[in-house]
Amino acid sequence: MGKTILTVAVTGNQTTLAQHPGLPCTPKQIADAAIDSCKAGAAVAHIHVRHDDGRPSMDLAHYREVVDRIRDSGCGMVINLTTGPGQRFVPGLEDPKVYAPGTTLMAPEKRVEHVLAIKPEICTLDLNTMWSGDSVVINSPRNVTIMANAMKEAGSKPELEVFDSGDIQLAKVLIEQGVLEEPPLFQIVTGIRYGFPGTVETVVYAKSLLPKNAHWAAFGIGRMMFPMVAAAYTLGAHVRCGFEDGVQIRRGQLAKDNAEQVTKAARIIDDLGGELATPDEARAILGLKS
Repeated sequence: MGKTILTVAVTGNQTTLAQHPGLPCTPKQIADAAIDSCKAGAAVAHIHVRHDDGRPSMDLAHYREVVDRIRDSGCGMVINLTTGPGQRFVPGLEDPKVYAPGTTLMAPEKRVEHVLAIKPEICTLDLNTMWSGDSVVINSPRNVTIMANAMKEAGSKPELEVFDSGDIQLAKVLIEQGVLEEPPLFQIVTGIRYGFPGTVETVVYAKSLLPKNAHWAAFGIGRMMFPMVAAAYTLGAHVRCGFEDGVQIRRGQLAKDNAEQVTKAARIIDDLGGELATPDEARAILGLKS
């Protein structure tokens, strides 16, 4: 096995301040959390942004400030920007074809404006259409194609977020059509209700569906975050942790910060005989365009 890439997802858009009062929210807090995590062993920072009060944001100025702070720090971390916001539809109770409060669904072009402006080395591309709580996440093949073409224009490598087996089949079709370039990068998401369960058997199955030349990673949410670090590494995958996925360091104990979680994940990899990739080694492994 080669070196393992560790991604830190420092804030996400679902974790709340009520779950962890130290959740990074301001651009400075998010950037500092990423930089500290890089010092602890993370090569890639997966970035969502928020308003100062914790509400999810899509503000270009927020993205730009976070990215500039990380780049200006000199840590060399690989930037991975989300394109997840803007995909939720909440059906109305009286008329399900009319949206209800909580709907964020928007045109795909709006969801990648910050990617075209900032040009990160990686950005996520969600391939799932599924229930998430009381909302339906919608990523149609047409919308995914539009976003993938924008990422290609920006020179950003899509990290294909797959939540169930059908998402992998969609990715294969888009690869065949030339929409997605090879070798692809997959991120197997486990533990989301109505998606892949957070089990080793699930990851073994999902791995069997991937294209043979794919780079891939897998992670679990909540209590399965650290067990999935061990399972993913053992199966040959890259790994991920961070407050987007879970806020505890062990059962019943909140993590001090993202860097503490990264330190634990790094120790797990080391205990299993692995070695973490540096940011530059991660770029070489994935063939990123700097």
